[in-house]
Amino acid sequence: MPAESSLKNQAAGLRGTRPDKPVRVIAVTSGKGGVGRTNVSVNLAMSLCAQGKKVVLMDADLGLANVDVLLGLNPQRNLGHVINGECSLEDVIAIAPQGLQIVPAASGIAQMANLGASEQAGLIQAFSDLSHRLDVLIVDTAAGICPSVLSFSRASQEVIVVVCDEPASITDAYAMIKVLSRDHGQTRFHVLANMTHSTAEGQELFRKLVRVTDRFLDVILDYMGAIPYDEYIRKAVQRQRAVVDAYPRSKAAAAFKKIAQTADKWPMTENAAGHLQFFFEQLVERRGEETPT
Repeated sequence: MPAESSLKNQAAGLRGTRPDKPVRVIAVTSGKGGVGRTNVSVNLAMSLCAQGKKVVLMDADLGLANVDVLLGLNPQRNLGHVINGECSLEDVIAIAPQGLQIVPAASGIAQMANLGASEQAGLIQAFSDLSHRLDVLIVDTAAGICPSVLSFSRASQEVIVVVCDEPASITDAYAMIKVLSRDHGQTRFHVLANMTHSTAEGQELFRKLVRVTDRFLDVILDYMGAIPYDEYIRKAVQRQRAVVDAYPRSKAAAAFKKIAQTADKWPMTENAAGHLQFFFEQLVERRGEETPT
């Protein structure tokens, strides 16, 4: 039997033993780079782990990956090996503190940054083959509106847009929301203000974005809150640790824990949306079970 067929059969068997429970999929994105998107992804994921959730964090900045660097990990395999057919998605998972599971990507490889639509779809579909119990998948996208960012964001149930107090950050966040809403039908976004110096600053950032989206787009923006500027975040990065792990009593750690509690209370989406999604097969199966025969 060909190796590919064997792997598919094995994956099918593993799916049959996995508990039938929907997985919450959250994309963390931003229009502009340098706004702390990956730091948000890592600390949100680890905060959810601390709440008892089984969490996988996918580094979806495929060509400039740095989740593993941020956490001081040295994985031997990454998504590049999965795409090349050298191993399965399960084989590349690395374990971080709090039991957080990391799916690392490659760094400095142009091929990874320019995946075709079929390869992007293959990665999304590969998550359905994971055999172990999973509560939450966090997808740390690249910045900007490149095809992979749009594909991974559209395939997620929830989209968090990270912004900071810079004109370019607000402008690019609006551009991201505009493309996802007008071209891909995304209508709901969660906005997270990062590196703020006051509660009022975060709220004003959100109001700036709402003023322009209300005028030109048919979308709903939800304000998640703000992560304060905190010197302990820089210290944690230097130590290659998440701030919630290295400095759990810091202001930033407290804010991330609150954000995680907010995300955990979002209503769970259990039905397929009609386009390719992470864990699409489970959603279709659940919808079939709920449909009267």
